[in-house]
Amino acid sequence: MKITVMGAGSWGTALAIHFAQHNHEVALWTRNAEQVQTLQADRENKYGLPGFPFPASLSVHADLGEALQDSELVLISTSVAGLRSSSELLKALGAGDVPVLATCKGFEQDTGLLTFQVVKEVLPENKKIGVLSGPCFALELAKQLPCAVAVASENKEWIEELVPQLNNNVMRLYGSNDVIGVSVGGAVKNIMAIATGLSDGLEYGLNARAALVTRGLAEITRLATAMGAQPKTMMGLAGIGDLILTCTGALSRNYRVGLGLAEGKELHQVLLEIGHVSEGVSTIEEVFNSACKYQIDMPITQTLLQLIRKEMTPQQVVERLMERSARFE
Repeated sequence: MKITVMGAGSWGTALAIHFAQHNHEVALWTRNAEQVQTLQADRENKYGLPGFPFPASLSVHADLGEALQDSELVLISTSVAGLRSSSELLKALGAGDVPVLATCKGFEQDTGLLTFQVVKEVLPENKKIGVLSGPCFALELAKQLPCAVAVASENKEWIEELVPQLNNNVMRLYGSNDVIGVSVGGAVKNIMAIATGLSDGLEYGLNARAALVTRGLAEITRLATAMGAQPKTMMGLAGIGDLILTCTGALSRNYRVGLGLAEGKELHQVLLEIGHVSEGVSTIEEVFNSACKYQIDMPITQTLLQLIRKEMTPQQVVERLMERSARFE
């Protein structure tokens, strides 16, 4: 299959390398022409994912039209902030009917739309739009360490066709038609990872971490089901699976945001030190707005919003959560 990957960050690069290593022709595109020249010369992403040479079947392009030639699938692996403009580029180039999987996780700022909803809004005639989400770090995928992820779309027949084409012994794919549940799980777990990093950074211990992960799953499930998701999806890869990985893995950017805030650093300083997009930060306000819209109680999300607004200190966030009134689960 010819696959076009839009976005040459660590995740987009890892996906491009992975599929190129498994008998697919892959075109990696980024709008930064200078970066393209560097990637072409080095045959490696030395900034985003150093140490992993590009396979021969992986080409790098600054011209999206060139990258889309004969493409059978587009993976949009930009940040959520770049998702709409990337979709608009597909439409402008007459490629709006090419199947699309959004691989970024989050809610679009200002609109509160999930990633697949953004693509659908830009490409309303495209009947093959979905998401790829689940517990998988870019570095481990590039190393070809095994993982399992979910691929979801409202178009069940397409997913049933696509999964066998992409499935291999490194990345096992599980199909789903609960695209809302898969999308919400992938987005909100980033917020919970910040909270867990905050707790670990303050040395509240493993008991507190377990409590945050468990109650975080409850928050995710409440919001997802209110938005129309199937509760069982939260027990799968894109729910509890992704939540556990992101809340306990040292490679998690969002977990590292929490660690940095626990040290008393300013948010902008923490993000600068991480050097890559941490989607959980920009997702917090949109998730809180969604919780208000659906009248859902999401105390972890709410207290983190107060933290980034500097209305609370890191210590007060954890203390506030532990001082909540007793209630039945």
